[in-house]
Amino acid sequence: MTNLAVIYYSATGSVHALAQALADGASGEGATVRLRRVPELAPAAAIDANPAWRDYVDNVAPGVPEATLEDLEWADGYAFGTPSRFGTPAAQLKQFIDTTGGLWQQGTLAGKPVTTFVSAINRHGGAEATILSLNNVFYHWGSILVPPGYTDSAVYGAGGNPYGTAHTTGMPAEPATEQALVAARYQGARLARIAAALSADTLVAAG
Repeated sequence: MTNLAVIYYSATGSVHALAQALADGASGEGATVRLRRVPELAPAAAIDANPAWRDYVDNVAPGVPEATLEDLEWADGYAFGTPSRFGTPAAQLKQFIDTTGGLWQQGTLAGKPVTTFVSAINRHGGAEATILSLNNVFYHWGSILVPPGYTDSAVYGAGGNPYGTAHTTGMPAEPATEQALVAARYQGARLARIAAALSADTLVAAG
């Protein structure tokens, strides 16, 4: 059985929806999935200024457990999601990643497959830059990057981003489209298949 951790930050729910879809896709391939959110760091005044943000924080986020380092130790592979913040990952996700130094030093994170996904307000508002920036972390971890590439028509349906599923939210934010959710489910399924193959190879080598 392959264990996967889907870890994300979401403000108004778009990335949450992508994360859930990705987790569903991975589960459909037989993986055991932990869906986890990172803690919110923004001040209440900022959250209150956006009703959609406040609604998500009060009514959706509490239903998802917070990510821990144990989730990373447990998992055979990872998916990380974030909104774009000036072409980089949100500080909330970065703060969690910055706590992983001990696991990195121990080599716990090395050799595991990882995939990334994102939302941005505009189609050219930093989605690809955010994924590339986030992936810098996983080079340091020694991870095996698993982008969707152009390996399925679902990628084209969601806008054709080979780096990872990207939802353009608009302003005010619109929910993730069905095309984006289909692409995220495919991305999760692809991650699960590759993680299972890598785990099988490891078992054969160890045997």
